[in-house]
Amino acid sequence: MTDAAPPADANTAAPADNAPQGAPQGPGFRIVAQYVKDLSFENPKAPDSLRVDGKPAIDMGVEMNAQGRPDGLFEVDLRLTIKATTDAMTVFNVELLYGGLFALQGVPEQDIEPLLLIECPRYLFPFAREIIARATSDGGFYPPFMLDPIDFAGIYVARQQSIARSPAEAGKA
Repeated sequence: MTDAAPPADANTAAPADNAPQGAPQGPGFRIVAQYVKDLSFENPKAPDSLRVDGKPAIDMGVEMNAQGRPDGLFEVDLRLTIKATTDAMTVFNVELLYGGLFALQGVPEQDIEPLLLIECPRYLFPFAREIIARATSDGGFYPPFMLDPIDFAGIYVARQQSIARSPAEAGKA
């Protein structure tokens, strides 16, 4: 679930220090920090899994979540799960929860949720992709597993459509 409602003073964050004086200040965001919250890599059948013939089947999951913080910043989490299997074995499992702390400036309230769940994950993705590639490489796989680009806008739209199709839960506790 996403708690993307802005904190009381989220849209009044100070402008970036490197903005030129007198430059027009439009809506935008700034990445305050990026971090690995959780990383798991499993290679349960090593070293046999390193000699697999053909390409394993890949099952991948992508989740994005965002929430406002009392300090006016927003925390965005990108969860990527990848499971590679053959008929005979699990080749590897990778689970990464990669986070970012973002400061928003001048973003209209109706644009906050799409910004947090489309643009912010788009900025986090290349770093998460590199972490997964390095984990699979360190696990003995060559070439390393490289995630294809992800359509975060498509995922967001599908999520919104799914929410719109679900029956209203009005009156239920």
